[in-house]
Amino acid sequence: MERALVVPHHGGSDVLTVEERPDPTAPAGQSLVDVAAIGVNFIDVYQREGVYPVPTPFVLCSEGAGTVVGSGARVAWASHLGSGASRVAVPAAILVPVPDALDLETAAAAMLQGMTAHYLVNSTYAVQPGDVCLVHAAAGGVGQLLVQMIKAKGARVVATAGSAEKLAIATELGADAVVDYSVLSAPEDLADAIREAAGGGVHAAYDGVGKATFDASLASLRSRGIVVLFGGASGQVPPFDLQRLNAAGSAYVTRPTLGSYLLTREELLWRGESVLGDLASGRLSLEIGGRYPLEEAATAYDDLEGRRTTGKLLLIP
Repeated sequence: MERALVVPHHGGSDVLTVEERPDPTAPAGQSLVDVAAIGVNFIDVYQREGVYPVPTPFVLCSEGAGTVVGSGARVAWASHLGSGASRVAVPAAILVPVPDALDLETAAAAMLQGMTAHYLVNSTYAVQPGDVCLVHAAAGGVGQLLVQMIKAKGARVVATAGSAEKLAIATELGADAVVDYSVLSAPEDLADAIREAAGGGVHAAYDGVGKATFDASLASLRSRGIVVLFGGASGQVPPFDLQRLNAAGSAYVTRPTLGSYLLTREELLWRGESVLGDLASGRLSLEIGGRYPLEEAATAYDDLEGRRTTGKLLLIP
C-alpha cells in the first residue's frame, strides 16, 4: 500500500489528509518510482486553495526524487501532479537522472526551484557580466539559487529579505548589497533603497513575492529594464495601467512559468542536468530548510506561507 497526501476539497492546510491506497501501476511510457523525498512549493498552495483549479480529490505535490522500481535508476522530476506519495507512476519523459555524487533529498529539493532559477537567468532575461540584478526574498529557495547563478555570470546582486538573519544568508551566498524590506513600508522607500544600493537602478528585478514588492520592483529599474514576476508569495499583482511602463523608462514586465521553458526533452535535460550537475560538483549550494513526515504536511505549508523558513522544505514519505 502507498501513503498519499490528499486534498479532499479546496481550502487551507487543515484540509490535507494522508490516505493509504493500493500501489499504483506504471502503464507504457511511465516509470514506477519509490519516492525518497517530495518538494514543498507555492504552486501546491495555489492548487490546494483552488487558485489554480484542480478537480478534487487529488494527490498534492509535483516534485520529487527516488528510485525506479526494477532498474534501481536514481531520478528526479519537477512537474508531475500527484507526487506527494510513497510510490508514484511518473512519465518517463519528465525524469532527469540524478548524478551518483548527489543525494536524492537534495535532488528533490533542487528540481523545480533550480530549473526555475536556471530559466530565469539564462532565458527569460539572459544575465550578462556587469549587469545589476535585484533578487527579492533572496534567502528563500529560488532566491538563494538566483543569487548564486547571477554571481556566476559576473553580474552584481542587490538582495532583499525580511530579517537580518535572512540578509546574512544572501550576503554569504555572494550578494553585493542587501536591503531589509521589513523596515521599509512604502514601495517608494524600498525602491529608493534598491536604486541607491544598485548605483542607479537594476537591469532586471526578479520578483517572486508579487503584490507586496511589485511596485518597488518596477520603480527600481534602469531605463529599458525588466521586471521578471515569477511568483506571488504575498498575493497576486492586480491589473495595472500599461502607461506605467512608459513612465518607468520603456520598461518590460513578464510573467513566466516553468512549463513554457521545458517545451522539449532536450530543454528539460539541459536545465535539469545543469542544476543537478552543479550541485554534485559543489559549484552550486542548496539549503534544505526543513524535513517533515507526510503527517506534518500542514505544518510544512504553514511554515512556507508564513515565511518562517529559509531554503527548501521537503516531505519525507
